[in-house]
Amino acid sequence: MTLAGFVAYSGALAIAAAIPGPGLTALIARALGSGFRSALFMSIGLIIGDLTYLTAVVLGLAMVAQTFGTVFLIIKWAGVAYLAYLAWGLWSAGISAEKIEAKKSRGGPAASVLSGLTVTLGNPKTMLFYIALTPTLVDLHAVTLADYSILATITVLVLLVVLIPYLALAARARGLLASPRALKRLNRTAAAFMAGAALAIAGRAS
Repeated sequence: MTLAGFVAYSGALAIAAAIPGPGLTALIARALGSGFRSALFMSIGLIIGDLTYLTAVVLGLAMVAQTFGTVFLIIKWAGVAYLAYLAWGLWSAGISAEKIEAKKSRGGPAASVLSGLTVTLGNPKTMLFYIALTPTLVDLHAVTLADYSILATITVLVLLVVLIPYLALAARARGLLASPRALKRLNRTAAAFMAGAALAIAGRAS
């Protein structure tokens, strides 16, 4: 691959990641509801999902992904159900900071990573970027192992640069609200964002 190809891929990925969608909405909701650490683990799950699609496309599995659409449909609805579950949990959470912290620790890093991975794998926006757009930016027939390593590294770095400011600002906004009434409003705002992400995924073409 050429330097121009890597730059084109980086730019397109940054734009796609920055455009609000189910993944970004769910990430902001997680930061609002559970803080920076939980959202950071969720962003790791989102990145793993992107790397999964990138790997599939580079290995020539785009046709397989399209053929086995049922598998992706199941993943999609699993993601919708999980986001709806998270939204309900945030909506019905207690109004004290202590209860919110206890709820936050219950899921753990693994649950946050899994939720991010599920959201990405079930997100048609991400799927279309890698299956439809990436082949126009990258000559998949000429990709070597070294090229793939660079593409994977670019993917991780670009997504971190785009996502971390969002979750940091959302987590900061959460920390500024200390009263029980404010925390209750914040939880329900986060629940609304999470439910919106679930509806966005459910409403996209399967």
